[in-house]
Amino acid sequence: MSARVFDAVTLVPGVAAGPILKLDEPLSFWGGLDLATGTIIDRLHPQAGANMAGRVLMMPAGRGSSSGSATLAEALRLDHGPAAILMLERDAIVVVGAMVAAELYNLACPIALADGRDWEALAAAARLAIDAGANSAAVSAGR
Repeated sequence: MSARVFDAVTLVPGVAAGPILKLDEPLSFWGGLDLATGTIIDRLHPQAGANMAGRVLMMPAGRGSSSGSATLAEALRLDHGPAAILMLERDAIVVVGAMVAAELYNLACPIALADGRDWEALAAAARLAIDAGANSAAVSAGR
C-alpha cells in the first residue's frame, strides 16, 4: 500500500521522516522537555515520559515561554530533538527554535501546519515524512 499524501503549509523548510509522537496537549519546551534526552518532563502533560528524539512531533500548538526557542534549538543540537514538527496552530516560539538550529547548527527540523481535517488520519499512521519546501509542504503518512 502506498503512502497517503496530505497538503500542508511550510513554517520552516526541510525534509525529515520518522515515527510519530502525537501530543494531546500543547507543550512548553522550556520546563517541559529534558533537552539532554528528548524526554517530556512536564509531569502534568499527558505524554510525560515520552521521548521525542528523532520522531515527528505532532502537537496542536506550542505553549510559551519565549525561552522555549532556545531549548528546542539546543535539543536539536544535542541530537535529542524531534525530526520534524507538525502543528495545527502557528507558534512563533517553536518556529524560531527550529530556525535558530538551522542557522547556527545547520540542522533541519522542518515544521509544517496541517489542516485540522487531516489530523486524525495523520495521527493514525505509523510514520510521517514531511517535505516542506519554500511554497508548500507535503506530508506523507505511511506504515
